[in-house]
Amino acid sequence: MAHDHSHSHGYTNYGKAFAIGIGLNVIYIAVEVFYGLSANSSALLADAGHNVSDVLSLILAWAATWVAEKRPSGKYTYGLRKTTVMASLVNGVLIIAAGGIITWEAIDKLQHPVAVPGNIIMLVAGIGVVINTMTALLFMKGQSDLNIKGAFLHMAADAGVSLGVVLGGLLIKLTGIAWIDPVLSFIIVAVIVYSAWGLLADSVKLALDAVPENISLDEVKAFLESTEGVEEVHDLHIWAMSTTETALTVHLVVPGEHNDQFLYDVRERLHEQFEITHTTLQIEKGFDDHDYRPYKEKTSTR
Repeated sequence: MAHDHSHSHGYTNYGKAFAIGIGLNVIYIAVEVFYGLSANSSALLADAGHNVSDVLSLILAWAATWVAEKRPSGKYTYGLRKTTVMASLVNGVLIIAAGGIITWEAIDKLQHPVAVPGNIIMLVAGIGVVINTMTALLFMKGQSDLNIKGAFLHMAADAGVSLGVVLGGLLIKLTGIAWIDPVLSFIIVAVIVYSAWGLLADSVKLALDAVPENISLDEVKAFLESTEGVEEVHDLHIWAMSTTETALTVHLVVPGEHNDQFLYDVRERLHEQFEITHTTLQIEKGFDDHDYRPYKEKTSTR
């Protein structure tokens, strides 16, 4: 049996990015809530609610990434890497829940429309475009990590939503139509659900130890079966240890002789071709199931 002990987790230190993103968005939320209440704008309040969910998401993602770096100990022999998957799952749920709250408020405003000042909406939402774009750019290079990808998508979606609110404020100013404000909220909800659904679906799959989307089980099996010296492949399992790490266990029937170089080569090629970082190979010589007997049965008695 051979184990791949490479512990290159692929995490980048995004602590500063998370801190800056959270700080900027907390300040902006306070501004949005203040002016949303002052101007009686459901669109600004909806966007503030969306930003609250994103701040919580950033906090969870940051905490999960930090915890995932902790060394394995005690009962947690794989460490706490799975917390990154749990965080991305909770993030998806939070965003969709925020969408439900926003929808409820927008329906009420649509039934009871009130006049809102377009200038204030445009100004506040314009600030949001700048802040959310800056925050998204902080996570531009981390797309291989589902947590970092989630943070980037949240902020990029927020920038788009804020831009939509700016245009909505302009329409309100030009036309004076009050229902434009709650309609903008519905558009925000659509963006929220669209951006969150893929993240939530991927997170559920990883939480259930499904084969990661970027890896084909059939291709991995075909590669192993085509390896020189391998007669049969069985008990192949591939799952995500975290949002950046993939593990594999497999039994390889190798009737002939093999050495450590053979095991090393298989592990390295799995890493290079499929980005599988933790590999456990069980080498078997091959035998018929009917010939298998427990150890005690094969031990002669006197």
